[in-house]
Amino acid sequence: MTNYSLRARMMILILAPTLMIGLLLSIFFVVHRYNDLQRQLEDSGANIIEPLAVASEYGMSFHSRESIRQLVSVLHRRHSDIVRAISVFDENNKLFVTSNYQLNASALKLPNNEKPPHSLSITRYGDSIILRTPIISESYSPDESEVTDAKPAGNTLGYVAIELDLKSVRLQQYREIFISTLMMLFCVGIAMLFAYRLMRDVTGPIRNMVNTVDRIRRGQLDSRVEGFMLGELDMLKNGINSMAMSLTAYHEEMQHNIDQATSDLRETLEQMEIQNVELDLAKKRAQEAARIKSEFLANMSHELRTPLNGVIGFTRLTLKTDLNATQRDHLHTIERSANNLLTIINDVLDFSKLEAGKLILESIPFPLRNTLDEVVTLLAHSAHDKGLELTLHIKNDVPDNVIGDPLRLQQVVTNLVGNAIKFTESGNIDLVVEKRSQGNNKVQVEMRIHDTGIGIPEQEQSRLFQAFRQADASISRRHGGTGLGLVITQKLVSEMGGDISFHSQPNQGSTFWFYINLDLNSNAVLDGYSTENLAGKRIAYIEQNATAAQSTLNILANTPLEVIYSPTFMTLAEAHYDIMLFGLPVAFRDSLSIANPKLAKAVTMTDCLILALPSHCQVDAESLKKEGVAGCLLKPVTSTRLLPLLAEHTFNANPALVDSLENKKLPLTVMAVDDNPANLKLIGALLEDHVQSVELCGSGAQAIERAKQMQIDIILMDIQMPEMDGIRACELIRQMPHHQQTPVIAVTAHAMAGQKEKLLSAGMNDYLAKPIEEKKLYSLLMRYQPGAITAPASVANVETTVPTSPQNQTLDWALALQQAANKPDLARDMLQMLLAFLPEVRNKVEEQLVGENPEGLVDIIHKLHGSCSYSGVPKLKSLCRQLEHELRCGVKPEDLEPELLELLDEMNNVSKEAQRMLS
Repeated sequence: MTNYSLRARMMILILAPTLMIGLLLSIFFVVHRYNDLQRQLEDSGANIIEPLAVASEYGMSFHSRESIRQLVSVLHRRHSDIVRAISVFDENNKLFVTSNYQLNASALKLPNNEKPPHSLSITRYGDSIILRTPIISESYSPDESEVTDAKPAGNTLGYVAIELDLKSVRLQQYREIFISTLMMLFCVGIAMLFAYRLMRDVTGPIRNMVNTVDRIRRGQLDSRVEGFMLGELDMLKNGINSMAMSLTAYHEEMQHNIDQATSDLRETLEQMEIQNVELDLAKKRAQEAARIKSEFLANMSHELRTPLNGVIGFTRLTLKTDLNATQRDHLHTIERSANNLLTIINDVLDFSKLEAGKLILESIPFPLRNTLDEVVTLLAHSAHDKGLELTLHIKNDVPDNVIGDPLRLQQVVTNLVGNAIKFTESGNIDLVVEKRSQGNNKVQVEMRIHDTGIGIPEQEQSRLFQAFRQADASISRRHGGTGLGLVITQKLVSEMGGDISFHSQPNQGSTFWFYINLDLNSNAVLDGYSTENLAGKRIAYIEQNATAAQSTLNILANTPLEVIYSPTFMTLAEAHYDIMLFGLPVAFRDSLSIANPKLAKAVTMTDCLILALPSHCQVDAESLKKEGVAGCLLKPVTSTRLLPLLAEHTFNANPALVDSLENKKLPLTVMAVDDNPANLKLIGALLEDHVQSVELCGSGAQAIERAKQMQIDIILMDIQMPEMDGIRACELIRQMPHHQQTPVIAVTAHAMAGQKEKLLSAGMNDYLAKPIEEKKLYSLLMRYQPGAITAPASVANVETTVPTSPQNQTLDWALALQQAANKPDLARDMLQMLLAFLPEVRNKVEEQLVGENPEGLVDIIHKLHGSCSYSGVPKLKSLCRQLEHELRCGVKPEDLEPELLELLDEMNNVSKEAQRMLS
């Protein structure tokens, strides 16, 4: 909206009504006068034509043209200023007499088919007005004698037409308009004069008052409105001056109050400083108390877990001796109780770390399917012991190579699946994994755990994710636990960028689902199992459980096999099949042998019989293989265990190929660079089995010198090394003319999301994640050796799949063998090198604990982390990984005192276990 000034508004409000009223009145009077002049002209014409019509009756009755012509001429002369022509027409519409022969009489004449008018008619044509009136016979005679040839009375004898000129009144009309306009302009001028005087008397004082108010607003409280004013303006002036005086008084009073408040605030601040000092002292005391509590909790957990690990270890050793049934049962009870107590302690520690915000998630590459397979493999025993069918169904579009924290993911899945097994008495436990979304090198994965258990009452569902609360909280509850599992699970899922929820009804089972965000590992070496040799072959699949069958059929759909599925062996068509996969129900409790009629018949129907067995039937696996069964799988059937077995079957059909692969080394010269002697020795041992020449370097500088002197086919480069890291060494090697195209593979345990671009920009071609697996190393060598024969992945590691050890296990010899490529001597050497390195680490950690702040604490823990990756010590490796991550994230070493104490404790445990193992 336009903001007009007061001056403009007054001018508009004064002139607009005046102009509008004057204009309306002028228009009214001009139009009225205009029409009045025209009516006067018409009345004058009527006064001329009507007497003429009466006077023309006689002449028309007796056809006396001369008498009528005289009348017409006299009238025309007398009214020549307004009359153009006068014409008389007879009853036949023919011209009888006219006053002006020079004009066209046809303009006054009526149309031929139109009768004479019965009364006066007026017609306008431009600047002319034509009046017509009838000449009516009244049977009148001047000498009052009888007229024999006169026409009867009332008969129309003709009509008179007269043309009047409007131009005679136009000038007078224009004069009237001009006079009206002058009068209106005169009135507007008078109004402007009064408006100007009013504005001068009103807007001037108002502008003076506005300026005075503006000065007062800017703080000039001594400003006053001056000058002589009339009426309300004088009252307004006095009001503004009074307001200024009041503001001056208020300002002085406010300034006094401010001074007083400032004095009071100064005293308050002095008191607050004293209180802050007291609060700071209280905070330090609280922090010290929290530190002491954390240290006490860590020390107590160590003190509790150390004897518990001893109890569990010696119980397991005792179980391997000859015992009677009662003793074995008692020892099993002791082992279960100790494991339950250890789980409770770990839950309390995890909960305290989550509450303190000290639980840091890893970001390392891992295979998703293999990680989940390890979980269901470990939990299958407890499910099968209760007669429950455990299934794992991973949709085919879910990516396998991802980056995240596999151990924490396994902890979440283990907790949810373990709860499902705990609260289910019969039926199924189904784990379904599917992709929710994918983009920007990230993937969102959803996992659902459905059971057919007792369900959760509606009134208990709202407090299910509360600490130390359980759905079954009665005194007589049959299921144990701390009530922390779901709380820890919820917090871990939240840390992974996801959410968790559930749906449950009593006696109808429960479904827990959660989703997490993972990074895609686009740098991963693809080590998928080759199934091309399965093309054209037929496989018969027998599985009674529909959910387990659907999961396995989903795996087989990605192979070129022709699948024939049957829920029972009896309904399977009798034919010969290349492969038969027979899934035994978990309720099967009899001993297995080839003498079983179904198995005996199955052996005759196929060249390769694979049995999917419940956990309690695994004791018969070796005897079944000796009797003709090609392979045995632990249920549930997963792709990580089924596909290698199928690939092995087809690959073993060609013994010549196997022999050629086992006896032939790749014609390559490979350089391995690592500052950790244990890592370097292991990499060298692995490479010697597959390549012809191996060069080992303990630093980046040594690698550069060797690269200058020789031609190398592939370089395995450690990233984190002192003095010169692997990225800088790669950049310098790339500058050599003969190594610009040499593949450089990064070997790192920290292949986090976003590091791919950094590695590629430095010249890296690919990377291997620590600990290095022989299968992945061989696949990578084959990838950068064009034309070499590629064997199925299962040949490099047939039947060597070992479930990942629990994170709290001190020493796992099976894991150590797996990490040492199943070479016992190499595994012992790696363990001895770790033991030799532990005293150096212990000295650094003890220096830190006594407050000396030694240099290189991060580097030595990093080296220890690398050594643990190849020695079968999962718990020590986990502690090193956590400490290294927190130190690199900027956490002060003094804030990690509980973790450092735990590291010392675990190193002592490793030393004891290793000495016992090596002796």
